[in-house]
Amino acid sequence: MLTVETDVVAVEERLRSGQLVCPGCAGVLAGWGRARARTVRGPDSPVRMVPRRSRCTGCRATHVLLPVVVLVRRADTAAVIGAALAAKATGVGHRRIAALLARPPETVRGWLRRFAARVDGVRAVFTRWCRALASDPVLPGPAGSAWADAIAALTAAAAALATRFSVVEVPVWQVAAAVSAGRLLLPGWPALTGRG
Repeated sequence: MLTVETDVVAVEERLRSGQLVCPGCAGVLAGWGRARARTVRGPDSPVRMVPRRSRCTGCRATHVLLPVVVLVRRADTAAVIGAALAAKATGVGHRRIAALLARPPETVRGWLRRFAARVDGVRAVFTRWCRALASDPVLPGPAGSAWADAIAALTAAAAALATRFSVVEVPVWQVAAAVSAGRLLLPGWPALTGRG
């Protein structure tokens, strides 16, 4: 799995020109068909996508090129899931979040439980990204809870990325999807001893 930008034409161009590299061996990725079509629930309406597949010319491994608007194995966009996580950081319960997002309470509770198991690791990963992106980073101070600290670190990393590349705004949850390679809620992420 490799996260890529949302612009399909740009992804195709990068794939065609050999600019995408295999996350396993750093070999060049080449086009290799499409993954199955899927529809994910966005904040306002469903989003239909057919992710591109690629194959490494070195190790021959195949990879799905997943747009940064989604997370692996989730039926909702990263923005929807992120809204739930941010609401929890302010103290809102899962039933109220589910009602606000028009999602089943069990689904929201699952997101919150998965994130709760890794809030300290998420805070550490995004604090490191904030420090790596900014020459003189403004690191977030204590925000009142482990949840709030993790969300503050994620938001600070997105702001540092925007400043570094002179962009007006970088969507926070797209940064979360890109840094985690779509694995924000999957077991094994973050692996703080590795690339994170």
